[in-house]
Amino acid sequence: MSDNSILQTAANEARGLAIDAISARASGHLGLPLGCAEIGAVLFGEILKFNPKNPSWLDRDRFVLSAGHGSMFIYAWLHICGYDLSLEDIKNFRIRGSKTPGHPEYGVTPGVEATAGPLGQGVGNAVGMAISEKMAESRFNSDADKIFDHKVWCLAGDGCMQEGISQEAISLAGTLKLDNLILMYDSNDVTLDAMAAKTMSEDTGARFKACGWRVLKCDGHDIDAVRKTLKSARRSADGKPTLVIFKTTIAKGIPEVENSAKGHGEGGAKFADSARKALGLPDEKFFVSPQTREFFAARAKKLARLNKKWDKLFAAWKASNPGKADDLEACLTRRGTESAEAAAALVPEFPASDAATRASGGAVMNFLAKKLPFMVTGSADLFGSTKNYLKDMGDFSADTPSGRNIWFGIREHAMGAISNGIAYDGIFLPSCATFLTFAGYMMGSIRIAALSRLPVQYIFTHDSIGVGMDGPTHQPVELVSQLRSMPRLDVIRPADAEECAAAWAMALSRKDGPTALILSRQNLPAIASLSASEKRSGTLRGAYVIRQEKSELNKIIIASGSEVSVALKAAEEESGTRVVSMPCMEVFERQSHEYRQSVLPDYCQNRIAIEAGVGGLWYKYAKKIVSTDDFGFSADSPELFKAFNITPEALRD
Repeated sequence: MSDNSILQTAANEARGLAIDAISARASGHLGLPLGCAEIGAVLFGEILKFNPKNPSWLDRDRFVLSAGHGSMFIYAWLHICGYDLSLEDIKNFRIRGSKTPGHPEYGVTPGVEATAGPLGQGVGNAVGMAISEKMAESRFNSDADKIFDHKVWCLAGDGCMQEGISQEAISLAGTLKLDNLILMYDSNDVTLDAMAAKTMSEDTGARFKACGWRVLKCDGHDIDAVRKTLKSARRSADGKPTLVIFKTTIAKGIPEVENSAKGHGEGGAKFADSARKALGLPDEKFFVSPQTREFFAARAKKLARLNKKWDKLFAAWKASNPGKADDLEACLTRRGTESAEAAAALVPEFPASDAATRASGGAVMNFLAKKLPFMVTGSADLFGSTKNYLKDMGDFSADTPSGRNIWFGIREHAMGAISNGIAYDGIFLPSCATFLTFAGYMMGSIRIAALSRLPVQYIFTHDSIGVGMDGPTHQPVELVSQLRSMPRLDVIRPADAEECAAAWAMALSRKDGPTALILSRQNLPAIASLSASEKRSGTLRGAYVIRQEKSELNKIIIASGSEVSVALKAAEEESGTRVVSMPCMEVFERQSHEYRQSVLPDYCQNRIAIEAGVGGLWYKYAKKIVSTDDFGFSADSPELFKAFNITPEALRD
């Protein structure tokens, strides 16, 4: 049997797995798995570099399914290729606790490189992986040994192409000349509600060419054409990322729904039996033939040998490049951030002076980045304002891929997804920055980072009505509360430079999720009530007593960020008042009951919280809230705080 015949058989059997899994659950999306079956057969059967027995091989190709609703596409091929994804796992599609959830999830299924849910996210993730690969090539490859030499592949559909996040990502990818990136477009001319022509009329190829991409076109059902086109895409070295436009038929193999909007979801499942028969499949459900298994088993052995050859190359590289090897090990192990205490110890104490926490945060980052080679950062055209630029560490570009500062341009949507992609790649630890008011643009990416437990740091400055004269469009009164309500996201709002040092230490040492650092535009007074080490130690526990009561405790004021100094001012005239700085609710909740009681004892229920924004979440800790539940207006910071009664007087009995 020829390779083409075997691959066509495998394509039809992958179609069968999708039909059977989705039919059994009466839930799922048949359109892409059936329409892209030949693409999958060639891609996984001949083109991609991977090792199913070692899914974390450092130099593997990355494959991202941006059109994550078509999850049975990737599940079928991972199973056929020999990953740790059994036939029973395929049968358990969309069942709680299975390795085959409705949309692919990072960390759940071996071989899934990114959580693909909201359309277009995967395109941004792939751009981030391609940036990470370019950084790794530049920083670690030697003239003799290329230990990093892989491609990033992404499969997207019409929905991904329509999402604005994709346009932002492809524009930046073209500017950065990411010629290690191949985006495969399943162009079937159908969206969920209707034919794509109802909402989409542009020339996609021309759009990509205008953004600096090379564009190839191919019949997605012709195995010879797919092979030739994908080999050409892989050879690309002309300084351009590659778009392959595959013309396909959605839900191919189910005549009753193919090439129609009904083919997108599970509508064709009721025709499962006739479709399987027409595809030449036997009555046995979830069938994969011995010939297909033998072909892909042989390929897996070949890929394992390739991995073993790379292992020898890697060993020789380490022996010849001890300095680079040490840096790479530091990147992979996150050396220096084994604990928040260890990371905090890398930052010297700050002299007591008034400073905006955005400036203090930038200073902390620069101390840390000199010692931690895995730290990279970027900003959405706001380095001058967000203060996270890493000095003397270069700008990432096509000409200087070793640079550690990424200029995202005014692309907050894509910045979030690209940063997630860098984190998925697992070599560098990314942070990204913008004004807090623009966090709303990034919520989809932040949510996916939290869901996937990615250790990304989001730097959000200009954090409250304290922004001042820019007015309500730039005064993010509601966004701190929105971020705090997101599961698995730590939100840290430090009050001064020492709390900033601890906040960054917490963020960098966290391995199980993202962190949002909420920083001020305006100068804040240095807090002298405790030593630097005491403030850092307290911050690492999420909340601490920053001002001890001078007599019997009868009131507690709780604050974070710029309002801590307001709380301290209020307590000056009340000897029985304790002030608690609570930079991070989430970390405080992870402390022991005994520690939480030592900070907020149950016997003192006379508690007031203060926040220069929406304050509802503080009712968890206090009975009275001093806050604002409305948008601000254009004025300077003191006038705004006074107008909204965010004052010491409002905190006094």
